[in-house]
Amino acid sequence: MTDTTKKTLRSNFDPGSTRWAVRRAQWRALGIPPEDLEKPKVAIVNTSSELSICFAHLDGIVAELKAAIRAAGGVPFEIRTTAPSDFVTGAARGGRYLMPARELVAHDIEVSVEGAQLDGMICLASCDKTAPAQMMAMARLDIPALILACGYQRSGHIDGTALDIEDVFEGVGEYLSGKITLATLTAMTDRAITGPGVCAGMGTANSMHIMAEALGLALPGTTPVAAASEALRHNTQSAGRRIVEMIAEDLRPSSILSRGAFRNALAVSLAVSGSVNVLRHLAAVAAEAGLELDLYEMISELGERVPQLAGVKPCGPHRIEDLEAAGGTRAVMQALAPLLDLSCLGASGQCLTDEMQAAPSAPPHPALGSLDSPFRHGPSVMVLRGTLAPEGAILKSGDGSAPERFCGPAQVFSSQEEALDALTGNEIAPGSVVVLRGLGARGGPGVASASWFVAALSGSGLASQVCVVTDGQLSGLNHGLVVGQVCPEASDLGPLAAVRDGDRISLDLGARRIDLDLAPDVIARRISEAPKLRQAEPKGWLALYQRNVGPLPKGATTGAPINFSDSSE
Repeated sequence: MTDTTKKTLRSNFDPGSTRWAVRRAQWRALGIPPEDLEKPKVAIVNTSSELSICFAHLDGIVAELKAAIRAAGGVPFEIRTTAPSDFVTGAARGGRYLMPARELVAHDIEVSVEGAQLDGMICLASCDKTAPAQMMAMARLDIPALILACGYQRSGHIDGTALDIEDVFEGVGEYLSGKITLATLTAMTDRAITGPGVCAGMGTANSMHIMAEALGLALPGTTPVAAASEALRHNTQSAGRRIVEMIAEDLRPSSILSRGAFRNALAVSLAVSGSVNVLRHLAAVAAEAGLELDLYEMISELGERVPQLAGVKPCGPHRIEDLEAAGGTRAVMQALAPLLDLSCLGASGQCLTDEMQAAPSAPPHPALGSLDSPFRHGPSVMVLRGTLAPEGAILKSGDGSAPERFCGPAQVFSSQEEALDALTGNEIAPGSVVVLRGLGARGGPGVASASWFVAALSGSGLASQVCVVTDGQLSGLNHGLVVGQVCPEASDLGPLAAVRDGDRISLDLGARRIDLDLAPDVIARRISEAPKLRQAEPKGWLALYQRNVGPLPKGATTGAPINFSDSSE
């Protein structure tokens, strides 16, 4: 790195200034040699935690990454953030800390990296909320940055049959319905996970790792990847070298995150039947990048053109390791090339056209179809609108189980715990529409979980006979006839607040509609008479989140101004 480049590094302060002197004293005390103080300073954003297997391997990755950054001429600094895990951090308050934790991670990165004026960062992406939070921070800070996807966990076997966390998730419903014993469920929990990393399958974590590469924020050819693998070690070394080059090139997220990049990412998500939560997370990244994008309109337009190329569990017979073996995200993008904006720039410093020309074409693989011969004709995700969701709702249809039409009487619950009790008591009627409401971003607050009920419903065998409609949190591992992210949420006095037991709700997937079969004046009167569905949080992080969070279609970020006079609270 030249002397001129050294002087332009934002981390190199004027000698003799206060901030130069006090920081130099701190860093010299850490043993950093004087010659390193002029080199590019790189944050390694680590969410290591002993609370979850998702993060158990990250410290080992940090050691390898530090060595690679030093070898490339940079100086690494490890920083730590909170480490939300859906299956662990979701234990309290019905999962209400999960979406707010995404915001907390993004803010935490800003404080550490921007406060210290570091030159670039590599974010170790693991569980569901860390990757989107890290991409939000990358867009916000706009310094050279990379996502390093840290891989998926190895699954186990029971009685010769493959077993993973999705099976455990749905095993609760099997147990509650008497299909299996507690001893069997316990044995499943003992054997489902055999190594570190994120949930196997096309859940939110793997989906967002794939989105990072599709957007251009991760190096090409790095997702999905098995944790603790030789491929991940290779990716780690490549990322350490590349981030120092990116700092020298001044390649920032603002040069990568274009409208075309988000359109490409949504096309890839449709092709792999990505998590239903991809839309809210990409919307948050776009908001942090200052882009005014209607992702609902974008994915609706793409849905008519993009078939489902991969059928990865829970939306097909293949496993996430099969998609990796088929060439991963890069192979998916090669297959989608006629539908993509190939002028988009990526973290490699090349446009997609040049990246594809430089990379070998992926050989045919049974886990990945083509535009001419897809796994399933799309769309794998639909945006529904209608009298129940005038601002939109999301249906993941990639498992092929959703009927063209469904109509049934509502059974209304204000928490998944109430709905689970009803399921245990055999009170969920086949043919009904189970409504879980008041669980949205502000009403929850924090998008309270509905995913445990949906998984248990699948395990009980009722999923094919019941529709679930919610403004609450769903898992990327959920499947079946499930409509999520209903907006406006019930607590913002959306039509979901007007639903009563027995009201008929109808879905028409061909028309992309979801309707409450009541006259408009009745819906309006019901809303005006609806009981207060949002309780103001008195203190703590959830209170701050509730008063600042925006709607889910805009990403549910906390960038909205505080409105202290909001009478609905």
